[in-house]
Amino acid sequence: MDATGQHAASAASIEAARRAFASGDLSSTETICAKVLAGNSLDWRAWALLTETALMRDRLDAATVSAERAVALAPTNPITLVLRAKCLFMKGEARQASAVTDVAAMHAGEDADALDSVGAMFGLLGLQQQARELFRRAVARKPGVPQYLFNLAAAERMIGALGDAEAHCNAAIACDRRYGLAHYLRSDLRIQSRDRNHVDEMEAVIAAGRLSAPSEIMLRFALGKECEDLERWDRAFAHVEAGNNLQRRSLPRDPAAEIGEVDAIIRAHTRRWIDAAPRGYADAAPVFVSGLPRTGTTLVERIIASHSAMHSVGETSAFAAEMRRTMAERPRGSDLEGIGRRYLDQATALRVPNNVRFVDKTLENYLYCGLIHAALPSAKIILVQRHPMDACWAIYKAHFRNKFAFSYDQTQLADYYLAYRRLTRHWRDVLPPDVLMEINYEDVVRDQAAASRDIIRFLGLSWEDGVMRFHESPAPSATASAVQVRRPIYASSVGKWRHHAERLGPLSERLAREIPEAELI
Repeated sequence: MDATGQHAASAASIEAARRAFASGDLSSTETICAKVLAGNSLDWRAWALLTETALMRDRLDAATVSAERAVALAPTNPITLVLRAKCLFMKGEARQASAVTDVAAMHAGEDADALDSVGAMFGLLGLQQQARELFRRAVARKPGVPQYLFNLAAAERMIGALGDAEAHCNAAIACDRRYGLAHYLRSDLRIQSRDRNHVDEMEAVIAAGRLSAPSEIMLRFALGKECEDLERWDRAFAHVEAGNNLQRRSLPRDPAAEIGEVDAIIRAHTRRWIDAAPRGYADAAPVFVSGLPRTGTTLVERIIASHSAMHSVGETSAFAAEMRRTMAERPRGSDLEGIGRRYLDQATALRVPNNVRFVDKTLENYLYCGLIHAALPSAKIILVQRHPMDACWAIYKAHFRNKFAFSYDQTQLADYYLAYRRLTRHWRDVLPPDVLMEINYEDVVRDQAAASRDIIRFLGLSWEDGVMRFHESPAPSATASAVQVRRPIYASSVGKWRHHAERLGPLSERLAREIPEAELI
């Protein structure tokens, strides 16, 4: 085969790999890329796709190697630069990731793919206005590409431009009626009504078939949400259960490993360990709000961030990344002061004015409360709790892309909730009461003023009436609750599990083995 033929064959293979990746078939993507690289190890496109699959499989080291090779082969290509920035960000190196993203933006020009990719990286960095502008430019260049329209809608959702987000979701679905991500996002933008909903439309798409598994999963969860809005309880649960059953077939990790991680933390981070730990960095007092997903953490974070002395950095994952990096470099010794200092540097790299206290709402930080206290002894930690059945139903009916593998099976979800309960009780026993606060979502909903005063008092701040108007804040929110926190507090989510009590039997039966019946009613 001559050079022209080889190039054409390689291009066809890369296109096939991209289609496989888009459909969620990571194994086929990797197989095709390996064949391409066996014939030409200098094909940056194959290295770029391997970076993507490694990130999807949570193999950060492998992703970093592939990204560096892609950048070495195409050093001014904005796609390779974005992949490198993404790996840096995932490793907790926010400043470096931001710098590389800025370089990628310089090279993006008016190429729609590049604009979209750089916009997505700005979004990951929490810079939603910059992301929105790049997505707008990508859509202007190629208005018929569903991905560009969806990404623009996602950025608009985060900044509260919900009407624009719905319009762009509609445009994406008009281009591809099977585009599950757009259906899922659109369903969440408002409470659906009997005269304004998309249930029949989405059920028709599923009935027509020819859906990829990822798209059907998104449609099922979207239908669950809309049917619940319409109080069609049986149909809501049926769609949620179907989505969960599909998702379990492609979980990125074993849910049992997540429970094992919790129990290992309880064994390791005892009061004796905390008392004996080297002194951390005490000259800063960040606030950590954490808890299981869909339990009210975003609500508490927005209340705190509405205080004039506070600033939100959103969900950074910076503490876990810094801890992992330090432990990899010094496996036999913990530089707790260094972890604290470097965490502060990375968490505040992009979003926090100088000399302003900040709140970090990374969910998984509940795993690291002991380490957070040791590394940052002046920090405050708030764990948000919610009624067990309400919490688990809220988690079960939501989709978490490549996270929370335990959430797609009722029994596994119950097992993890119980492990989380053990962990929070452990933190209550080993951490000082002026460091750790637990607050119930139901208490915030029941008496917003009293709960807000308790939170502000715990943080050592003076009271401000503005915290009662958290929903008026224009600050972006990149969480699953980005729409809900733009509304005043409402109580309609309390007790919603009761509509599905019989169908949630496996969940409640497992929880009842360790939780008193009175707490489950």
